[in-house]
Amino acid sequence: MTSKEIRKSFINFFEQKNHKFVASAPVAPLDDATLLFTNAGMNQFKTIFLGIEERDYKRAANTQKCIRVSGKHNDLEEVGKDTYHHTFFEMLGNWSFGDYYKKEAIEWAWELLTGVWKLPKDKLYATVFRDDDEAEQLWKKVTDINPDHVLRYDEKDNFWEMGEVGPCGPCSEIHIDLGADACDKQHEKNHRCEVNGGCARYIELWNLVFIQFNRENDGSLTDLPKKHVDTGMGFERVVAVLQGVPSNYDTDIFTPIIQKIAELTGKDYQKDQNGMAHRVIADHVRALTFAIGDGALPSNEGRGYVLRRILRRAARFARTLDQHDPMIYKLVPTIVDIMGDAFPEIKEKHQYISMVIKSEEESFGLTLDRGIELFEKMVTEYQKKKTTKISGEDAFRLYDTYGFPVDLTQLMAEEKGMAVDEAGFNEEMEKQRERARKAGKWDYGIEVNWEEWEKISDGADSEFIGYDSIESNAEIRLLKNEKEKVYLVLDKTPFYAESGGQVGDVGEIEGDGFLLSVADTIKQGDKIIHVAEGNLPSPIKSSKVKVRVKQDKRMSTARNHTATHLAHAALRKVLGDHVHQSGSLVTPFRLRFDLTHFERITENQIQEIEKIVNQKILENNSVSFIETSYDEAKEMGAIALFGEKYGDQVRAIKIIDFSMELCGGTHVNSTGQIGLFRIVSESSVAAGIRRIEAVTGEEAISLVNQEREIIRSLSLSLNTPGNELSSKALSLIEENKKLEKELGKVRMKSSSQNVDDWIKDAKQLDGFKLVVAEVNPNSVDELKNIGDVLREKLHSGIGVLGAKFGDKINFLCVITDDVIKNKNINAGDIVKQVAAIAGGSGGGRPHMALAGAKDLDKFDLALGEVEQIVKNQINL
Repeated sequence: MTSKEIRKSFINFFEQKNHKFVASAPVAPLDDATLLFTNAGMNQFKTIFLGIEERDYKRAANTQKCIRVSGKHNDLEEVGKDTYHHTFFEMLGNWSFGDYYKKEAIEWAWELLTGVWKLPKDKLYATVFRDDDEAEQLWKKVTDINPDHVLRYDEKDNFWEMGEVGPCGPCSEIHIDLGADACDKQHEKNHRCEVNGGCARYIELWNLVFIQFNRENDGSLTDLPKKHVDTGMGFERVVAVLQGVPSNYDTDIFTPIIQKIAELTGKDYQKDQNGMAHRVIADHVRALTFAIGDGALPSNEGRGYVLRRILRRAARFARTLDQHDPMIYKLVPTIVDIMGDAFPEIKEKHQYISMVIKSEEESFGLTLDRGIELFEKMVTEYQKKKTTKISGEDAFRLYDTYGFPVDLTQLMAEEKGMAVDEAGFNEEMEKQRERARKAGKWDYGIEVNWEEWEKISDGADSEFIGYDSIESNAEIRLLKNEKEKVYLVLDKTPFYAESGGQVGDVGEIEGDGFLLSVADTIKQGDKIIHVAEGNLPSPIKSSKVKVRVKQDKRMSTARNHTATHLAHAALRKVLGDHVHQSGSLVTPFRLRFDLTHFERITENQIQEIEKIVNQKILENNSVSFIETSYDEAKEMGAIALFGEKYGDQVRAIKIIDFSMELCGGTHVNSTGQIGLFRIVSESSVAAGIRRIEAVTGEEAISLVNQEREIIRSLSLSLNTPGNELSSKALSLIEENKKLEKELGKVRMKSSSQNVDDWIKDAKQLDGFKLVVAEVNPNSVDELKNIGDVLREKLHSGIGVLGAKFGDKINFLCVITDDVIKNKNINAGDIVKQVAAIAGGSGGGRPHMALAGAKDLDKFDLALGEVEQIVKNQINL
């Protein structure tokens, strides 16, 4: 069976058992800051297990994209060394949410493995938790497994927990014996091949988790009201077993990628340690492809830093295959061929994914060789000192200056028989984070534990009615009253909760004897929480309230939200189909739109985008809302956004045939209500991500009025009509350039005369002249020009000039060729020492070097030390 057939047969099997196929959640969960990457199939169902959310199905099956590179699941350093560790992998799984339990889970797992996939029954083992008599008996009752192959283990191997507190339960793992030849630890003394023995002979295929308990704060276990099943099977491992190959890298999941690497590099793949580079690159490019396809980007923080580590580790291994130009990005089409049918998002975004990887490869390539050179110098110094551990400070310097992740430095150190002080590195990293730490999102301090909330009335809650109305009668369901804030959950509400980049609504909640001002509306699971300010009587007299959304704020927000859809379509039209939204913010006052693009958006392009959007506004096109299934919406051409979760039923916003996007936000009824659209800024957010900020409606009109006032003021000041201001400004600039040029000539003539005086008064030092002087040039370039004149007129000597530019200092050193040759002296060495006295640094070529400094108080001292510095250089 091919890998595609195996994946399909798994899903079909459970669909026949009345399981709903649920598409994989994004591997970069952009809505969950607590999780860097999705690392298990259960992540997207976590809210169900916690009782926060209910779905319209009780059984589910899927294949989940996973990345494990951090925390207890950090497999990064093992990737490539063996045949089964990966950063990215697929997890096949089936779930029961309070429906079937152990019997069916065990019975169906055995049926699929042995009945459908025909795995040898005598090679399979089942492990159960030491106290789980029920699971052990079920294995012996509902399957024909060898009873001696049902084994008990303790918490370490057979008890699963979501966290320190929360849902948990025993699990049953299915292992397969691959035979004695598969053992990779035969050389280790006292090693014994057995299930959970830690070698590659007995490998885990499938983990069946039976969630029946809740771990309390005191460590005790209590029964959950409902019991759940959560299973996970490593796709790559089961494909290797079913295809009868000794390594995951020998399956049809990896072989096309490895063959492409061999083709690009001209280096054949070796299955031993000599093939490590091929395996690392093949694994890492899969992780990069899926993470970037789901909206993550390489950066220096969070999941972005993890991606950068992965990419740079792959780039370093590409160097071992003599690849000095970007090549990893060329593997993306191969991955799309292998997996694009199962995961169409990478097929849709393959050009963008390739561009991001290529850009990052190019960026790192510029510094990689210099970083390696510095590393080699470090190693030489450590070897002289007979030290085998690279300090945290040096490892951090490689990271901070050359972008070397610590694990890359560790890899290079390991090849030299050395280690890295990782704790010291982490300490330096934390210092940097502390310096650069930015304020996070407003934290309301709301506990998810609803038991701590006061129950005011019974019934369903959080029905959103805000698409059709902004006022309503409602009833309080849950209440949390704190000193500064009041939090309320209502039966129904017109208040939109912050989501999809749109901020939450503001307004009022009026009850019997109180009036609350709603400052924000947020969402926790399926519940809409109104964050309010004001005083509540205790107890409240009635649960009945009247709620009102502030109309002007809602309307301004709607203008901006619909404008983002128009802008998205216009951006794609002007810049290309590679453009996708990668983030947005919609407030009543402005909109911010982040997009995938690899170069600055020009002024002409901005004007064209504005023109297109405003044309659609003038047309006053209707904005229609379509509620349909996700699949039907995609077939209709609706654009789904990076990292967003969509259910079976979705809401699409359609503006004639110009724009159609999946969106749950609030919008205007026709584009004419937007009024006017103006882009106010364009900037870079990260590699491959640009940001535009814009205003609409009253804010756009206000901006136009400000610009008109500026033009009026300039026209009066320059005595020039507004339509001639541009030509007048260009004329003034040209005139100013001519004056600067003339002034420069005067200064150079004066400087030339000064140079003659300096040389006349120069210090004679070991057969050559030494000039030390303070100058007052208009720019650094002018300082260099003076240096050129001094060097030419010196004939034989050294000159050091110092200049002040506001609160900054520059030092310039020039040396004639004969002095460089006869005295073996370098201008860069001299100017670096001079600048260091004033708290600066710099360097350059042997005949001319420039340095900067900031300590103005030590300017004279630095110039005063020049003679001694030069003497030290020539050993006088």
